[in-house]
Parts: sequence; structure tokens; C-alpha cells
Amino acid sequence: MSKFDIYPIDEFNRKLLNNVHPENWENPTPAKKYNLVVIGAGTAGLISSIITASLGGKVALIEKELMGGDCLNVGCVPSKAILKSAKIAHYLKNASKYGFDNKEISSNDFPKVMERVRKIRAQISKNDSVKRYTDLGVDVFLGTAKFLNENQIEVDNKVLNFKKAIIATGAKAYVPDIPGLKENGYLTNETIFNLTTLPKHLLIIGGGPIGCEMAQAFRRLGAKVTIVEYSRLLAREDIEASEIIKKVFLNEGINILEHSQVIKVSQTNNEDKIITVKRQNETVEIVADYILVAAGRAPNVKDLNLEAAGIEYDERFGIKVNDFLQTSNKNIYAAGDCCMKWKFTHAADAAAQIAVQNALFKGKKRLSSLIMPWCTYTDPEVAHVGMYEEEASEKGDQTTTYKFDISENDRAQTESETTGFVKVLVKKNTDKILGATIVSSHAGEMINELTFAMVNNIGLGKINNVIHPYPTQSEAIKRVAGLYNKSRLTPFVAKLIGWWLKFQRR
Repeated sequence: MSKFDIYPIDEFNRKLLNNVHPENWENPTPAKKYNLVVIGAGTAGLISSIITASLGGKVALIEKELMGGDCLNVGCVPSKAILKSAKIAHYLKNASKYGFDNKEISSNDFPKVMERVRKIRAQISKNDSVKRYTDLGVDVFLGTAKFLNENQIEVDNKVLNFKKAIIATGAKAYVPDIPGLKENGYLTNETIFNLTTLPKHLLIIGGGPIGCEMAQAFRRLGAKVTIVEYSRLLAREDIEASEIIKKVFLNEGINILEHSQVIKVSQTNNEDKIITVKRQNETVEIVADYILVAAGRAPNVKDLNLEAAGIEYDERFGIKVNDFLQTSNKNIYAAGDCCMKWKFTHAADAAAQIAVQNALFKGKKRLSSLIMPWCTYTDPEVAHVGMYEEEASEKGDQTTTYKFDISENDRAQTESETTGFVKVLVKKNTDKILGATIVSSHAGEMINELTFAMVNNIGLGKINNVIHPYPTQSEAIKRVAGLYNKSRLTPFVAKLIGWWLKFQRR
């Protein structure tokens, strides 16, 4: 095991570590003063530093663990790699739907699946490597950053003087205070990709995006899986979307305990875990060999000595910033998971661009101006952008919803992927798009069209004029637009058209 919880140390993980935290790296001699010092080399930090360097600015980037942050090392990249393998396993087990004999996979396949995950991660790691960023003009410092005062940061016993700084330290798994949990062991997204043997029974605490994605992946790869969720699956999503995922999970054999919570963890004689779960008025005990904690994210704000720089923060919710991503120190900004409710790679990317413009060029770009889509990569996927109906109602907006079921889409039928819908929320009596939810096998790709429309203030009705290739699942969006246009055909207008066509026959 490496000091960064990366295991096993095979050729792929060695390649990863050599790229993102080379063992013999020597930090450079600091410049006299930097235009920008960035703390954290996840997405927000990488984007901030590369923009500054590309514009000719002098920039330092500090990372105490692994370049690439969560996304590369323990988030997006490994999770999507394992999800693809799990989907192939699902296809094999259900091959009769496509005209073949079903094929059962074996737990012996799991080590090869995880080797593939490590291989892909290692391949991609060169994009976030110390060498790449150094070659592009960034001074990379590996070590723990600590503010000395309002315009100095110490790392590796070196003092960095800065004009402006951006904190992009990200977040880590939030671990609830459950008796016996720490003593008996658990996994998070930071350690689950170290597994080389398939769990017999994986119990997941939390039914949010990470919990749901890993539940489906490990179930499809052959593990027994139980989800314990305090409220409902994907609680932040459209309730109809949540119910669809719940039904899919139950059909695939995932045990779901909603409105439940783990109250205690103990251990059997053979080192399996006994998880005590409180569910409404009853208490049940579940035996599992692994526990995955997926109960949310906590910002990385400790050990930075933020007080010395006059930066206000909250250990649970992160660094306090205004709409310009400026902290309580006017020369220091923050971006990404350490300060934002949107904890997505693409959100960190967009926020970093705002922070750099505002920090270096006295810009006035606002975080609130962003229209932020997101996607949970279950099968089917759940994607959303904009407001939900309840949010619009709270703001006093009257709305109309248009919905088209994916089961009516020809491409979905040819691929036997008919679960889901496209739902678009518009301002009443207009075609102004306020929000949208898509549940489909390609929802993460499809949501982009509606996001583009919202960003550019293109109404739903105009999408009906866009020719979509046939057959594609994105045609479902055009069909929703058609439903809006059809709604404009009031009885009076229909009567006028009928009269005109009758007149034309004379």
C-alpha cells in the first residue's frame, strides 16, 4: 500500500504515481512573487493554473497528495471504467434479449475488471501529471500548504509570496459518527477501487449518486448489495426519476432500505461486519463483509491555517465565498468542492474560469450566472439541468411540464433500453425552459441540448425546428418540443384552421 491509499502497487499504479506524485520530485525554488498561487491540483486547481500560465502569468500549484484530485484518482475516471465493465456483464447475463444465450460471469473475473480500471486511470494520468504542468510553465510544489499571513503560503519549508491565490482543495468522503464503524473498517470512494476480490455482500451507507452507481456496478459484477438510505434514493432528483431507479435496482436484486439509518457496527468471529439498521419502528441486523460509506462529501479546509489569512470557513460546508468566488480576504478566491454546493468536475472547471478572471483581471463573473447540468451514471442515467417544479413554485413561477416516455422512442426500442423519460419544465404560457430531467441510457449526452437552449435563451418550441437524425434517443427531446407546439393548438385555432382547409377545397 502506498502512502496515498493506492493499491496494489502494480505496473499501472506505479505509472499513475510516477505521473501524479513522483517519489523523487524536488520542489522548485520559489519565484520572488507569483501572480497566482493555487492550492489543490484537482480540476479547479489544474484549470486555474493552466489558464494563468497560458496567459503568461507566474503561477505556483501546490498539491499534498495526487495531481488530478478525486476525479482522476478516486472519482469520475475509475468509477466510469468499472460502470462500463458492469454494463457489459449485465449484457452478458441478459444476452437473450439480443438473440444470444445468457452467460453468467464469475467472481474470478473481478480482478481483471479492476486491472482494467487501473490501466485506464494510468493512461489518463499523463494529462494531469507533474511533468505536463511543469512543461507548460507551472511551478509545481508537492507538499502541504499552510497560510502564514494574508499574502504568503508555506510549503516544504519554502515561502511563496503571492498577489492573488485560489483555494481549490476539494472535498473528501463524509464519514458519519456511527458506533463501531471506524473500529470495524469501511470503504469510501477513496479506497473502493483498491479492491482486487469481489465482496460477497457490500452494504452501502447512502443512496446518493456515488452510492447508487457503485451499488449497481457491484451487483452486476456478482456481489450481493444492500443500500441503507436516510430518506429516498437520489433524494435530490425528480421523485419520478428516483422511483424508476429504485424499480430498476429492485429488479436487479439490490436490497434497498429507504428511510433507514445505520446505528451500530460490530463484528462476527470471521471478521464480517454486523450492521444494525433502524428502519421506522424496527431494528434489523445485516451481515456484510464490506461497508461502503457514501453519505456525502465534506470540504477539505483543515490544516490550511485559514485564520492567518483572514479567511472565513465552516468545517461542514466549506470556505465562505461571495458570488464572485471571493473569500473574506479580497485577494484570495476559492473554487470547486471546497466551497460550492455543486460538487461536480465540470462545475469545478467552470468555477475555476470565473475565479481566475475575477482574481487576475478584476472581473465580475458570477457563479450564480451558471446554468449547471449534472448526471448520475446509473443505468439508465439520470440527468438534470435548471429548476425542479417545486423550486419554481417556491419562486412564484407558474409552470407547465411536458413529458415524453422513452418507451415510445424507436431507437430505445431497437436497443431494448426503454426505461425513462424526457421531462421539460417551462414558464406557463411561454416556451421558456426553466428546467429539465432526462432518464435514459444516454441521458448525460442528451441533457446538453437542453442546457444549450437554456444558456442561449432558446425556447422549447424552437427545438421542434431542429432536425434530429433518425433513429436516435435524442429525438425524444424533439418530441417534447412537439408536445409544446401542439399545446398551442387551442380549440379556437383548430376551428380556424379547419375552416381554412375546408375553404381551400371549394
